[in-house]
Amino acid sequence: MGFLRGPLDIKLLVLYLMSRVAAPISFDALTGLVMDCEQVDYFLFAQEVGDLVARGQLVLDDGGLYTITEHGRANSGVMEDSLSAAIRGKANRALAVLNAALRRDAQVTAKLIDEGQGRCHVELGLADDVGPLFSLSLAVPSKELGEKIVRNYHDGPEACFNAILSCLLHEPEEE
Repeated sequence: MGFLRGPLDIKLLVLYLMSRVAAPISFDALTGLVMDCEQVDYFLFAQEVGDLVARGQLVLDDGGLYTITEHGRANSGVMEDSLSAAIRGKANRALAVLNAALRRDAQVTAKLIDEGQGRCHVELGLADDVGPLFSLSLAVPSKELGEKIVRNYHDGPEACFNAILSCLLHEPEEE
């Protein structure tokens, strides 16, 4: 029950997963999804992903991210019922976790821009499902400090947003 028996089963699982991810994903992320479904031979999986790219069902972009093509999406839709309910259940649970992280990452922007000659700045942003909530550009005295700001902001953008709002909305005390 729930075993993936051969190359076709693995291709179907990959297409099933790729048709449901919220954004393009890396090979490592795809590997994590597939391995969460258990009973998958890694080497066969890697070979089948390459075959799906060669057959035009997946696209690998220059940044190393995979997306599904319309051809792959159509094949997935026709054949996905041949995956066992147990495998689809495991896949859906793994997708829920990954998609939540992908959606959050899409809402948070934090990047360091090195302008050369010792000049750097960071651009920070936060959005929700409707649109941008917050955008901030800061000059920073060094690349190292900029990297730290980007890393810390990406780990907790809500705290930064709330601190700025709190500061801006603070009523000065009367003397």
